[in-house]
Amino acid sequence: MGSQQQAIMATQWTVNLKTWSSNYLVADQGGNGALMAYSTAAKEWETFTLTDVNGGSLVSGDVVTLQGYGGQWASATNGGGSSIQVVSPSPQSWEQFTLVKLNGTGTIGSGDQVALKTVISGQYLSAANAGGSTVSANGASAREWETLTLNIVASGPVGGAGPDFGPNVFVFDPTMPAATIQSHLDRIFQQQETNQFGDQRYAYFFKPGAYNVDVRVGFYMNVFGLGQSPDSVTITGAVRSKADWFQGNATQNFWRGTENLSIVPTKDSNTEVWAVSQATTMRRIHVKGNINLWDNAYQNAWSSGGFIADSKIDGTINSGTQQQFLTRNTILNNWVGQNWNMVFVGDTQAPSGTWPNQVYTVVATTPTIREKPYLFIDSAGKFAVMVPSLRTNSTGTTWSAGTTAGTVLSIDQFHIARSDRDNADTLNAALSAGKHLILTPGIYHLASSLQVNNPNTIILGLGLATLIPDQGNVAMTIADVDGVSVAGVLFDAGATNSPVLLKVGSATSTVSHAANPTALFDVACRVGGARAGLATSCVTVNSNDVLLDNTWLWRADHGNGVGWTTNKSTNGITVNGNNVTAYGLFVEHFEGYQTLWNGNGGRTYFYQSEIPYDVPNQSSWTHDGVNGYASYKVASTVTSHDARGLGVYSVFYNPVVLENAIESPSNSGVKFQHMISVFLGSTAGAAINHIINGTGTAVTNQNMTAKSSY
Repeated sequence: MGSQQQAIMATQWTVNLKTWSSNYLVADQGGNGALMAYSTAAKEWETFTLTDVNGGSLVSGDVVTLQGYGGQWASATNGGGSSIQVVSPSPQSWEQFTLVKLNGTGTIGSGDQVALKTVISGQYLSAANAGGSTVSANGASAREWETLTLNIVASGPVGGAGPDFGPNVFVFDPTMPAATIQSHLDRIFQQQETNQFGDQRYAYFFKPGAYNVDVRVGFYMNVFGLGQSPDSVTITGAVRSKADWFQGNATQNFWRGTENLSIVPTKDSNTEVWAVSQATTMRRIHVKGNINLWDNAYQNAWSSGGFIADSKIDGTINSGTQQQFLTRNTILNNWVGQNWNMVFVGDTQAPSGTWPNQVYTVVATTPTIREKPYLFIDSAGKFAVMVPSLRTNSTGTTWSAGTTAGTVLSIDQFHIARSDRDNADTLNAALSAGKHLILTPGIYHLASSLQVNNPNTIILGLGLATLIPDQGNVAMTIADVDGVSVAGVLFDAGATNSPVLLKVGSATSTVSHAANPTALFDVACRVGGARAGLATSCVTVNSNDVLLDNTWLWRADHGNGVGWTTNKSTNGITVNGNNVTAYGLFVEHFEGYQTLWNGNGGRTYFYQSEIPYDVPNQSSWTHDGVNGYASYKVASTVTSHDARGLGVYSVFYNPVVLENAIESPSNSGVKFQHMISVFLGSTAGAAINHIINGTGTAVTNQNMTAKSSY
């Protein structure tokens, strides 16, 4: 980055520190040991998170802490006078240092010469003999051995010109050395690779330009390009999701995504690997080569669902052992592979075949959609948000023929929320004042419901920003208004039961929103798993014409706070509004109907559902003389409904029976196409008796798959 001198408005930076003799400070063995100065290259152990305790710009005199690669903080033993150890589990007084600028005054930027002075004793960090061995806090003044060159690898905003997205959003510039970017990427991925139920959240932004890096994507990580077109950012290497942490099994590769960039794959035999399952997304991506949807480095490497939209794949897309998948408005050069349920909506060059020999459900055009809003840098170098226009009967991408059509919102129209300083009151005050919201990565605890009352409000989550209702409240209520967008948000049930986590429209109405519908993009809900949680239902849709674009609603079957009487939740989604359309609806493990559809004119393109594993006995799961609750239930009053490409699966731990995977009225206006039920367990006596309305072959541990086109 050279010797930039601009202010960088953030509270955290990813840095390297180089001694007078050009050795780097290093947390020996990655942490839990001494701070040394022997390293000649800046890799993982040489990368630190520098946090400004004062906040704001980084200036001489600020108090800072240094956190190593392994997560421990650098600590001056006894407050100073002897060795520095990277061992502390939290930053207290011994871990605080005053940052002193040595080559001038004012703000501190990358390339500046600095010294670190202990807060307790006032002694300087000193690299003995200017580097090569241990680092101690025994310097009486800042001379050669105490002089360090600060190299900023990544920070929240871009060069002082951008907004403060907080400590867990990192913006990379193509002028940064690839090695320093890679070191940072590797450090975060090591933390997030197996962090399925942790509270850490991260987002990466790549400014327009070319990069040669390997971006490995773990839990609660989003990777974004900041160009006006996906081709404005080119990553040569990979933006990949593998399953090494689970021996190739990607069926738990949840909560991650990438958007708005192009990839030239040079890893994994020059093939992009996107081995993912639920609550994942790939949007506005140009893969300049081949892509695999499973981790083909392992035998029988299953993955279990995913979503690609508004993208272009130049080479072959191979589904391999991927069980089910939805692509929408994507340019497909060559699709290879099938398993249970592959759905294509508004794609070009979708595969062809005859059901059930080929489990391809092809819908030629996408009836109604607008794409997810996204951040970008405009021609003046300013951050802005694009809200793409509504399209009807569309095929292909919004961007391949030029700039995406839509409305541009300046960044100053957004309240940029931080989980360490915002709560329900501050967020509602911003919404009431007409602001849009950007929810930066973090966990937001809400003592009351977020009230979205203004039409066309944008709520954009980064890094799977998570909302938890703490008082048994609804986490978010959207009024019956036009054009609201909620995107990239995880709703997580709190310990006190909420009647519903997300409610769209306070009550049913006759108001049409067809010209400007409310839309939910990449929205996930979770009951249990990370922590004990309770919610009667995850989502209720009362408004008309709502669009659901990639939605996973999950009563957890593993993790923390899990059990039939522990993470109780009755329904995943209840649709009361008319003309609601779902593209990619994943609903799993609820104790009643997974999906209950009461409105007319509903449409679902791709449905994936596992019914609850943990039903203790049949008497616990029976209603009105019927065994079990159908996964997908269309109410008897409905006269029009269209659902295509549905998979319902069972892993019963006990010998219980579900009578019908799907239940619906039998009339000419209600149509189902391409359904499959699969028995995944080994429990004798358990079964799904029928696919729909008493028809279709039973699936058991002896007959594990049934298909139907009703």
